[in-house]
Amino acid sequence: MTPRGGSRRVRVPVPALSVRRPSRSRRYNSRVSGESSHPPPSYWLEEPRDELRRAGFEGRADVAVIGGGVTGCSCALTLAQNGVRVRLYEAREIAGGASGRNGGFALRGATVPYDRARSQLGPEAARLLMELTERALDRMEELAGDAFRRTGSLRLAADEVEHESLRREHDALLQDGFQVEWLDELPPRLTALYRGAILHPGDGAIQPARWVRRLAAHAAAAGADVHEHEPVTVEGVDADVVVAAGDGFTAALLPELAAVVRPTRGQVLVTEPLDELLYGRPHYARDGYDYWHQLEDRRLVIGGQRDASLATEDTAVEATTTLIQSRLEELVTRLVGQAPRVTGRWAGIWGTTPDLLPLAGRVPGRDRVWLAGGYSGHGNALGLACGDLVARAILGDPPPELDLFDPERLTGAAAPADVLGSSG
Repeated sequence: MTPRGGSRRVRVPVPALSVRRPSRSRRYNSRVSGESSHPPPSYWLEEPRDELRRAGFEGRADVAVIGGGVTGCSCALTLAQNGVRVRLYEAREIAGGASGRNGGFALRGATVPYDRARSQLGPEAARLLMELTERALDRMEELAGDAFRRTGSLRLAADEVEHESLRREHDALLQDGFQVEWLDELPPRLTALYRGAILHPGDGAIQPARWVRRLAAHAAAAGADVHEHEPVTVEGVDADVVVAAGDGFTAALLPELAAVVRPTRGQVLVTEPLDELLYGRPHYARDGYDYWHQLEDRRLVIGGQRDASLATEDTAVEATTTLIQSRLEELVTRLVGQAPRVTGRWAGIWGTTPDLLPLAGRVPGRDRVWLAGGYSGHGNALGLACGDLVARAILGDPPPELDLFDPERLTGAAAPADVLGSSG
């Protein structure tokens, strides 16, 4: 590969795909794409957006990336910066899926706590994963501007079992040289509800739609051809290589992976500004089934409670429900001491895998198709990282971290019992 800027067209080192590009009138229906006709907007997406300056190019792309969330934009940015003719397709607007519909957490690691990751993956692989996400947060801070705030995050213990779990994670992180703090004393409002916490000092909070829109702008400035409101299929794009970056809608793009990337719904609400700033950093408890923080204007963003109805929350329908929303309102009252006015409600769909780790790499049986997704509710940092990892592999320099997420490890695996909430 040669740096972008020369006059010759850069080609990725694979044979061309024998595929047909669909007409611009072609659209997914809601059953296939998982998109409801009128999904409730998120607070994040309602923020006015800057116009995306489109460089664009004519003719065939070297690489087509399907999905305009954090993963797809990250992948397109790395490819464009290295001279690849990359075209990014998003069925809605940039960040219109889970990347603009989550709780706004930017956390290191994966859904599996670090001590369990050491047992599941081995100490060296667990360390590699944690370091990968810490670097992703550093990169996010460089690229996101005022869409990212480095606040740290608190993982709270709701009972003795979770208290012991936190202690194990704290000790494992400390043993391997990662920054972490144990907190026995909590603010008064939390003392009655929780039994200690661990502080992850390098974590942060994001305005996710602003962040991903900004990431898309970086990709476009580097030369990526960004197409919004243009649904496509893997078989229907005209490119040498295709990257499926749909996360919760992976099965709509790659039906053979429906058993290993399960669409999972997370619901969120936002309140009017509170009188006090009580929760200035991300907080999460009950293995991520509860998560909340306040924004700079003191609004409370809170999500979770999906374990009140796990069966109905295993869905690709982006709709809020009375049960989950009422549970969230009850949690707000416990955390705040009153019931502030709710000003917005929304839902987002992420992809859950059997081992709670992403899939990133070449799709088994499809040599020219790559995948990045399945973040199991922990995709803001992992999505940024995995999009870049896949891009680097397509460029011919596969990083060692990609081995952690090889899709072949789960081929034919069955979906697990639900063991997680979500926090971003």
